Amino acid sequence: MSVSFFELAEGRFSGRAGSHDLAYRRTRDGARPWQRRLGWALTGAGAAMIPWLFVLAAELPAQTTAVHWNTVWVGLDSLEALGLASTGLLLRRQDSRAGLTAAATATLLAMDAWFDVLTSAPGADRAVAIAMAASAELPIAALCAYLAVRLHPGSGGSDATPEYRAHE
Repeated sequence: MSVSFFELAEGRFSGRAGSHDLAYRRTRDGARPWQRRLGWALTGAGAAMIPWLFVLAAELPAQTTAVHWNTVWVGLDSLEALGLASTGLLLRRQDSRAGLTAAATATLLAMDAWFDVLTSAPGADRAVAIAMAASAELPIAALCAYLAVRLHPGSGGSDATPEYRAHE
């Protein structure tokens, strides 16, 4: 019998709900054992990256040439466009997944502003990057983050209505 990760995560595993079934077994705090283990693994992975950040800060060159510079920026902006369009479409359909796309889009927009400003040349290029970040990227990122929080079913936000939860 095979089980997908998503069936386990959503508790939709259709097998026997016996004592050996991980989809239904929970600890005292309500977490499933695999969630607890994965939580510890991800926390450990984040903590393990801290020394790597010091290595990067000390070893990376101050300047470098990127071979596919234009492809990187076109790809990032394409993901932002896709995120904005999909969030808008899901909002119009009152689909609860709009909060997920809004969260991802907010992250992409904030990352774009960060890299635009820090990789731009001093002078006019930097001024344009700062203006774009301040007038477009960061305000839209803040709006998307707000939507993500408001649409999250557990947030108690007034927009987390049953219509938005229809796809859960």
